[in-house]
Amino acid sequence: MPKLTLDDLDVRGQRVLVRVDFNVPLSEEGDRRRVADDTRIRAALPTIRALLDRGGRAILLSHLGRPKGTPDPKYSLAPVADHLKTLLGNGTGRATRVDFVPAVTGEAVKTHAAALPEGGVLLLENTRFHPGETKNDDALAAEWAALGDLYVNDAFGSAHRAHASTVGITRHVRQSAMGYLLQREVEYLGRVLESPDHPFVAVLGGAKVSDKIGVIENLLDRVDHLLIGGAMSYTFLKALGHATGKSLVEEDRLEEARTLYERAGGKIKLPVDHVVATAFENDAPHRTVTGDIPDGEMGLDVGPATLETYRSILLKARTVVWNGPMGVFEMPNFARGTFAVAEALAEATRHGALTVVGGGDSVAAINRSGYEDQVSHVSTGGGAMLEFLEGKTLPGIAALTDR
Repeated sequence: MPKLTLDDLDVRGQRVLVRVDFNVPLSEEGDRRRVADDTRIRAALPTIRALLDRGGRAILLSHLGRPKGTPDPKYSLAPVADHLKTLLGNGTGRATRVDFVPAVTGEAVKTHAAALPEGGVLLLENTRFHPGETKNDDALAAEWAALGDLYVNDAFGSAHRAHASTVGITRHVRQSAMGYLLQREVEYLGRVLESPDHPFVAVLGGAKVSDKIGVIENLLDRVDHLLIGGAMSYTFLKALGHATGKSLVEEDRLEEARTLYERAGGKIKLPVDHVVATAFENDAPHRTVTGDIPDGEMGLDVGPATLETYRSILLKARTVVWNGPMGVFEMPNFARGTFAVAEALAEATRHGALTVVGGGDSVAAINRSGYEDQVSHVSTGGGAMLEFLEGKTLPGIAALTDR
């Protein structure tokens, strides 16, 4: 996209406001809260380190959870600040000063920002502790902008939100640019949409067809195959006249699903067999059935014949995008389909395919399968990735300075 990037900015001696995505899971350990998964924090390190190496000062803005516009201790970024200090010191041979101010605005924030030394990092408290963040309040955005000289957005996971820290702030700074993570996301997803090598295969799963309709519509004319799994497949199957037993079905989307399937002209592939159980429990009696799902049973994963077909298609692909699990992979008895897709993507990558994985469940699955380093790109954005693939303009990117 024709937007400034971090490498276009002269950051020496500048205070650079950086919107990061530190919306990470926390765990309770005694009376302390700790970061349970630091994937998103580590993803921001290249941008932060580049700023510091070039003589800049980094003032970090992030949200965590949904505190609904008021301070809530369980959503504090204090544990993230502690973890960031450890990460920035690892392997660098130097200690990086990381300050945390337990406030979003006010004199304490201004004082800390003004005192920040060259090469220093300041993390503000959760942006969503202020009600003006999600309302894109201009006064709040101006107050944040006054803390620094330049702005960098490196939070792809929030780029689809028009908030004060992603959009409003850009109206009050001299230049605003993409950080390395955001730039990488745009480059990979842009390539998938605009110049994919063929065969191009999309793998879509998850619970609801309604969450993916926009993506399916935008991809249908671009892909060679669209492989459907997860509970959303039962809505398609029921729309086509198949029995789905107790499986999750969006009854109000049946006509839409049927129309999409017919429009696809054979591109949409649906499961031909299913791992079914009598209850939504890992230990419930389960078996594999071909074709219709009997009354009293529900589909919880794709079956082996479906996997064989999907794997064959994936291994011939030159471009693959995957969003959504094939089954209830959190339960070991219904995880085979999802992990098999992860394995197939890793193998396709080794054969030269461009493979992009996104969405919270898909990312969790590929991490658990151990293949996260064997695909081309793992996206940090769930909703943002879906909207990008739908062809929508993401406000957090559109607001940045044009080249």
